[in-house]
Amino acid sequence: MSSIAVFPATFDPITNGHVAVAERAARLFDRLVIGVYAHAGSSNKQPLFSDDERVSLVRASLAHVATASVRAFDSLAVEFARTEGAQAIVRGLRVADDFEFERQMAMMNRHLAPEIETLLLISDPAHAFVSASIVREVALMGGDVRGLVPPPVAAALVAKVHEISLAGRAVRAPMI
Repeated sequence: MSSIAVFPATFDPITNGHVAVAERAARLFDRLVIGVYAHAGSSNKQPLFSDDERVSLVRASLAHVATASVRAFDSLAVEFARTEGAQAIVRGLRVADDFEFERQMAMMNRHLAPEIETLLLISDPAHAFVSASIVREVALMGGDVRGLVPPPVAAALVAKVHEISLAGRAVRAPMI
């Protein structure tokens, strides 16, 4: 039997920290399924990128990880894991503040699906300060996000900022 893990997140956008966690998880499991949470109005979060755009960016960013696949999902993470036949849910920890949230989620997931383990991977220190929300903010304010996100994401952020600008919303062109 092969070992399968899922790595669920919003990925709005995927960052180099996400990529590093996925690469490490792919070395631990035979198959890694990256789950891009499709909001479909079920969350208070309003993503910058559409569901399809996020799936596409994750695929492009992880194309070099042979055992990884990418799918959108709109259910609980444990239900997504069950659907994929996964034994584990992988999550990344950047800073201490992440720990309490992830611990609570892991305990709830264990309550809902005791057969599925949660594996928390501590991020590389080089990526500890990077979050998708900070990347979005920096890009929308015209900052340089190179080195924080994979090249396809940097290009998509430039295009998205341009698109938003054309729609009349005040943004600054990213320094990319």
